[in-house]
Amino acid sequence: MSTKKKAALGKGLSAILESPETDITSKDISGNYVVGAVANLKVKYIEANPFQPRDRFDEQALEELAESIKHQGIIQPLTVRKMGYDQYQIISGERRLRAAKMAGMEEVPTYIRVANDEQMLEMALVENIQREDLNAMEVAISYKRLMEECSLSKEQLGDVVGKNRTTVTNYLRLLRLPAEIQAAIQDEKITMGQARPLINLKEEEMQTELLHEIIRENLSSRAIEQRVKEINEGIKKQDQGEESQSKAKKKQPLPRRYTEIKESLAGKLETEIKLSRNNKGKGNIVITFESDEDLERILALIDK
Repeated sequence: MSTKKKAALGKGLSAILESPETDITSKDISGNYVVGAVANLKVKYIEANPFQPRDRFDEQALEELAESIKHQGIIQPLTVRKMGYDQYQIISGERRLRAAKMAGMEEVPTYIRVANDEQMLEMALVENIQREDLNAMEVAISYKRLMEECSLSKEQLGDVVGKNRTTVTNYLRLLRLPAEIQAAIQDEKITMGQARPLINLKEEEMQTELLHEIIRENLSSRAIEQRVKEINEGIKKQDQGEESQSKAKKKQPLPRRYTEIKESLAGKLETEIKLSRNNKGKGNIVITFESDEDLERILALIDK
């Protein structure tokens, strides 16, 4: 991707669509030159966008939009790219195009642009992200595609969609969740706010179990965060307990000979003796004394 192109992306969708590089000058529409102007195109000449990131369209919402179009027409023109003579491909506005077909319209107002496949993908994804009715998973998937297929960093992506890096990261983290949870977000059974705490659980089984609890009890985001905290603390205590048990099992008791040595020294020096030994035979002896005078007494006994 060229530097010039990335600069245009940084200004968002409007910069892409209004760039002189994507305008088309043509006579085959109305007999007049059209440069970035609105032209009416026959619906039958416009084909779907193969890069359309959205695969779900609410039928009831489409019917309502179609009814509105019947009475008021299409207020916001579609954006298309020219593919050939009387052949165009939708860049943005597929929902309006579908509703227009349902309303029985033969022509729709359009902006005509020229774009290669990569630009088409960028335009379609950014236009899709800027819609208000997307669910969080659709946004997350679109973010990932923009980064991977258009070679954008998180910072560049943030510039494109007008979001800060933290927001972008929060959406992308949803893609780490199990498929069942992602489907629940997409089906609007839970919100992004309810799903985010689940990322902090390590085990997929625990994540899905808590998902069912969230749906069953309609837990708030704060309640979910508390449940995740409790689960993780329980796991930590269990791990610590297992670690202590493991250490206890590994620690071997002193062989009888060493115990006898310890008792013999304690009796001879008349003080407490600590003797430790590892499994390889290495260890240490600690002789306890109560005062300087007691130390001198012990040293004298050792020298005998």
